[in-house]
Amino acid sequence: MLYELQDFHRSWMAPMATFAQVGAQVFSYPYSPLAYTPMSRRLAAQYELLYRLGKTYEKPEWNIDQIRIGARAAAVNPETVLRLPFCNLLHFRRDLPAGRPADPTMLIVAPLSGHHATLLRDTVKALLPRHEVYITDWIDARMVPRNAGSFGLDDYVDYVQTYLQHLGPNTHVMAVCQPTVPVLGAVSLMAARNDSCRPRSMILMGGPIDPRRSPTQVNSLASTKPFSWFESHLVHPVPARYPGNGRMVYPGFLQHAGFLSMNPDRHLQSHFDFYQHLVQGADNDAEAHRRFYDEYNAVLDLPAEFYLDTIRDVFQEYRLPQGTWYVNGELVNPAAIRDVALFTIEGELDDISGLGQTEAAGRLCSSIPASHKRHYIAPGCGHYGIFSGRRWRQNICPQVTAFVRRFNTA
Repeated sequence: MLYELQDFHRSWMAPMATFAQVGAQVFSYPYSPLAYTPMSRRLAAQYELLYRLGKTYEKPEWNIDQIRIGARAAAVNPETVLRLPFCNLLHFRRDLPAGRPADPTMLIVAPLSGHHATLLRDTVKALLPRHEVYITDWIDARMVPRNAGSFGLDDYVDYVQTYLQHLGPNTHVMAVCQPTVPVLGAVSLMAARNDSCRPRSMILMGGPIDPRRSPTQVNSLASTKPFSWFESHLVHPVPARYPGNGRMVYPGFLQHAGFLSMNPDRHLQSHFDFYQHLVQGADNDAEAHRRFYDEYNAVLDLPAEFYLDTIRDVFQEYRLPQGTWYVNGELVNPAAIRDVALFTIEGELDDISGLGQTEAAGRLCSSIPASHKRHYIAPGCGHYGIFSGRRWRQNICPQVTAFVRRFNTA
């Protein structure tokens, strides 16, 4: 019923948001006479703020059309190379000159934790000049018909293995945040089976490998509530008007409310600043706000099975660090990994995955030689800063590229 009510509210707000959008344009469009009235900027700012608070945010575009490789511009064409019911494998095909040496293949496993994979746009753009980049593009669970079956944490691990096998040997895999756990699980299982498609290196960034270390507000919520509370309060059926009608999901709007509740003052101040920038004519600052919240407010539904599995296995029972995690009947044993290089990265100021949670992977992967393991704490970085923004582009990404090339085999 909660999802139905929220969907009705969204439909009810749509005409108001459209009206506010038109009002903002009437008082700001250069050819409108109302744009030159004394209060036009304030009225336009008020209407736009109302529009952005009431509109529905759809999945953003990637907007990666070209990159620069040295002095040359290269066109980029995102294309889907493998489709599975809950996720597409996306390849950013680059228009490169003939005869150029092949770059290492990088599979980026994007989080399935509320936001779309486009949240990693900056990650992709920074890697593209020196890597052949693929990414997991997760599908909103409300858009997946019920006859496609369920999707749990075991299925996530299977998807990672399927994509690595599709890309073949000599692939490198990067996991950002939540997928550090299923990626380590997938690589552990592939190593135990001596799968020839196991990756050459594994980069784990800001993820809950062992949430018992430096627990954050996110960890505390998951560990202090009983499992039954998550089942009864956060899981709802998809309304009738979507292809996934009746599928049980953790709705995106609840996740979004959780994101906002972690830093409500910061978001209120950001919207106030946006209004002031519009009034003052600070177009660049206003546009930066739009870009950020176009991404931040676009959320997707998670399959209920996956969400509940993650709460129980990762955040309540700590099955991976305690050695009790089974995937489809197989024990996940990171010590089975011997010839996959490991690079773990954490942000000094990360308030999502605390310091030490990702570093724990190095201890679990005890069979990887010390010369093939590296850990880095990014100074001054919060959670998003380790994969997006200036520190990622200028400091972290070059280290990732150097690490990957060190262990790449032509």
